[in-house]
Amino acid sequence: MSKMSMKWLSLLLLLQLTCYFSSGSCGKVLVWPVEFSHWMNMKAVLDELVMRGHEVTVLISSASTITDANKPSAFKFEIFPVSLTKDDFENAVKNLIEKWTYMGKNSFWTNVSSLRELKSLLWEFSGMLMKMCKEVVSKKKLITKLQESRFDVLLADAAGPCGELLTEILRIPLVYSLRFSPGFLFEKYSGQLSFPPSYVPVIFSALSDDMTFMERVKNMIYVLYFDFWFQTFDEKTWNEFYSEVLGRPTTFLETVGKADMWLIRTYWDFEFPRPVLPNFEFVGGLHCKPAKPLPKEMEEFVQSSGENGIVVFTLGSMISNITEEKVNVIASALAQIPQKVLWRYDGKKPDTLGPNTRLYKWIPQNDLLGHPKTKAFITHGGTNGIYEAIHHGIPMVGLPLFADQPDNIARVKAKGAAVRVDLETMSARDLLNALKEVINNPSYKEKAMWLSTIQHDQPIKPLDRAIFWIEFVMRHKGAKHLRPAAHNLTWFQYHSLDVIGFLLACVATVVFVITKCFLFCYRKFAKTGKKQKRE
Repeated sequence: MSKMSMKWLSLLLLLQLTCYFSSGSCGKVLVWPVEFSHWMNMKAVLDELVMRGHEVTVLISSASTITDANKPSAFKFEIFPVSLTKDDFENAVKNLIEKWTYMGKNSFWTNVSSLRELKSLLWEFSGMLMKMCKEVVSKKKLITKLQESRFDVLLADAAGPCGELLTEILRIPLVYSLRFSPGFLFEKYSGQLSFPPSYVPVIFSALSDDMTFMERVKNMIYVLYFDFWFQTFDEKTWNEFYSEVLGRPTTFLETVGKADMWLIRTYWDFEFPRPVLPNFEFVGGLHCKPAKPLPKEMEEFVQSSGENGIVVFTLGSMISNITEEKVNVIASALAQIPQKVLWRYDGKKPDTLGPNTRLYKWIPQNDLLGHPKTKAFITHGGTNGIYEAIHHGIPMVGLPLFADQPDNIARVKAKGAAVRVDLETMSARDLLNALKEVINNPSYKEKAMWLSTIQHDQPIKPLDRAIFWIEFVMRHKGAKHLRPAAHNLTWFQYHSLDVIGFLLACVATVVFVITKCFLFCYRKFAKTGKKQKRE
């Protein structure tokens, strides 16, 4: 056994002994994760659970890209074989992102066909996820092993279905981690969270909560579109699959709705205020940490910027399809600012690259954003990166590409801490002006620091809050007392349509009776009057 393995084993043993001799409240956590940036957020929670003595088991397929399970880890990885390969999975994700990025170049109004294409692509992707789900639940030995392990809770990312089915099979509580679902369909129909369209912008609309009349019209069209046409998954197929496995009629959304707790990966420094429920907890920024010292060579480059400072630029780890022409446009703009630029980019060196810009295949993003010389952050608008910028009070230039990125930038822009630029249509002058505005206009820094203050000014840190609710669910074998009674109502009962119909019927009956009484009295008096005249 290597020294590294011995180190991890010793640490885990120490944590377990600490738990045993203290409160004895440590439990077993089963995890159904989602790949890439979702895993980064989930891992921060799992690391903390392990540090508190809990036993964490991550259930992944043989096609997973999450980690090399052969390397020492604080988690136990339970790997189940699937017919897919890692390349198959990575290619499917890459294809999804490329299509979604293309769709982002078109507005809802001008290219509805792109959304139809996205729906088809998501259904195709969900078919692959269903195949993996079928393979895990069909492995009787694995399911028996999981049942015998007696887990206390299952922590799942709602973006990857199957976790909720496993909790039903294993009969353990479910805690979700979630950023969003298209059109808020999971939150609305499974979580029973309210989203008044008059002031709550629908995801993908890129609107703020301060909408004009026409923006409210647009928002309402998005609501109707997602409610009645767009489905992230082929729900009929998933409904049949879940019903077959559980041996009783059920639906996908109903099973999702049985979650005991929803941990939403945003907070009110970023979100617009809206109604919430007690089993929804907003824990945005839980992965943020204080900045660590930079590598020596990088620190020397940063210090060489003098009073001008630096700009940090990354479009994330999943974007690789930017054209050479666009890369040269970006490099040309960066070459014209006095700041030094650290650009995460793994491609051909741009011809227009200036001496003030250095390219890196990887950068310590959080440590750079927390450096005192950082003046601005150019970002694609991923939630993790935005929260690191908020944590350190850094204003942003947003170049959103797909998924929730346009909405993320719209939110930070509405709060005065960012400028948005369209990557597809921008010129070097557009990007240059955006950078000058964010760096030279002090209001952007002030707003970014204001958001940072809100993020830090919490009675309990986001990570501690997330851990508390996971442990709460473990201690109490669930949290059904926090779920609203709306889960037990039909859609017409939820909207009180039966009550409204009954009251309208009562009013109609009363009006009918009174009208009949008046007509009867009128006719009676009319006849009496005629008799008196004749006499």
